[in-house]
Amino acid sequence: MELTATTTVRKPPSEVYAFWRDLGRLPTFMAHLEEVRPTGDRTSHWSASAPFGKNVEWDAEIIGDVPGEKIAWRSTGNADVPNAGTVRFVPAPDGVSTEVHVLLTYDIPGGAAGKAVAKYFGEEPHQQLDDDLRRLKQVLETGEVVRSDGAPWGKRARKEFPQRPAQPLSDSELAKGAGA
Repeated sequence: MELTATTTVRKPPSEVYAFWRDLGRLPTFMAHLEEVRPTGDRTSHWSASAPFGKNVEWDAEIIGDVPGEKIAWRSTGNADVPNAGTVRFVPAPDGVSTEVHVLLTYDIPGGAAGKAVAKYFGEEPHQQLDDDLRRLKQVLETGEVVRSDGAPWGKRARKEFPQRPAQPLSDSELAKGAGA
């Protein structure tokens, strides 16, 4: 599976890069990450929650690092979910902000069946990545992830309110709404 997403953060590229490069900070905005522990200058150990109350773990290495511009990585060894990715930090046209471009590739356990089951339980990967980048923007621009009164518990709330991509109402939902 390949995922891409982009957001614009009102901070300079060097600052956004430095925040992301401090790998231990990634769980502050990536909802499924439980922990990222650096094990060397270019290596780390990752732990993430997965559907059905499971956790997955892997080791990763940075394979491309251009300060202020790009970080690229890949999982190593026997990763539960083999993955790789690149994040680019591009100066925005306003001369103040940074465009953050993310490309992730990974193998979902169970192939197409695993992907369908994960979607059914509200684990839509594209939506997750978009949400993660929205939280990155919030953390860098305001210092925290903004929470509403309706969902003050952050990561715990996703178990109660799984998010799915927007979609049109079904015929039965439309009929029900017309009768109201």
